[in-house]
Amino acid sequence: MACGAPEPERGALARLLAVMAALRRRCPWDREQTFRSIAPFAVEEAYEVADAIERQDWPGLKEELGDLLFQVVFHAHMAAEAGLFAFDDVARAAVDKMVARHPHVFAGQAGIDSARRQSEAWEARKASQRRAAAEREGRLPSALDGIAAGLAPLTRAAKLQRRAAATGFDWPDTAGVVADSEREFGELKREIATGGGLDRLEDELGDLLFSAVNLARHLDVDPEAALARTNRKFEARFRHIETRLAAQGRSAEGASLEEMERLWNEAKLNPPAPSS
Repeated sequence: MACGAPEPERGALARLLAVMAALRRRCPWDREQTFRSIAPFAVEEAYEVADAIERQDWPGLKEELGDLLFQVVFHAHMAAEAGLFAFDDVARAAVDKMVARHPHVFAGQAGIDSARRQSEAWEARKASQRRAAAEREGRLPSALDGIAAGLAPLTRAAKLQRRAAATGFDWPDTAGVVADSEREFGELKREIATGGGLDRLEDELGDLLFSAVNLARHLDVDPEAALARTNRKFEARFRHIETRLAAQGRSAEGASLEEMERLWNEAKLNPPAPSS
């Protein structure tokens, strides 16, 4: 069989683990990889999973979930090579965590009769674990502990805000968040008008974006999903511009801004049907 491929009668997961082992032994590219070098691929695969779900591409979702699983297997195999842990340890840790965080399912604990109560109990257990970890490390626990620095910035901003809000540090209503966003926009406009340097512009724009994420949280809107929707709208409308110009034997580069604006508005009036 080619390049040490596993026997077909073995279980799917065992076969995947065997493929990974063969790749690390015999493929030059796979042998050279490290935790750091393949970490971006894991992030990319997670986004591709989310994209397949958004497009309701179920065959694509199956493929993307496989790609994401392969990233887990890759990291676990490298960890085993380094004597850190193995794939079974990863799976066992996931099982132990889920069982511990669902006592109403696995230990007969009463009182969890809704998704809201489950979420509250889940967060309370996670907070307890974070406090215990801080105590073991001899440091002051923080409500912001455990929020990964590598999260997408919009997602991380929302998590920081939710954690802070759980302590009572939050605007009492949406009106306060709207007013804060307007103030941040005003500060950005002043920096633009006075020729603020890149650092100042980045700082003020970051404040505005952070405030926009806070508004999304108060409106119970996922900021990543909202921006993803706008990205899709922009792409569809710009592609409409390109298609209409191509039908005339032209390109966007050769069109005037006024022409493209007219075609953009045309696309807004005739949006594409949502994918099924």
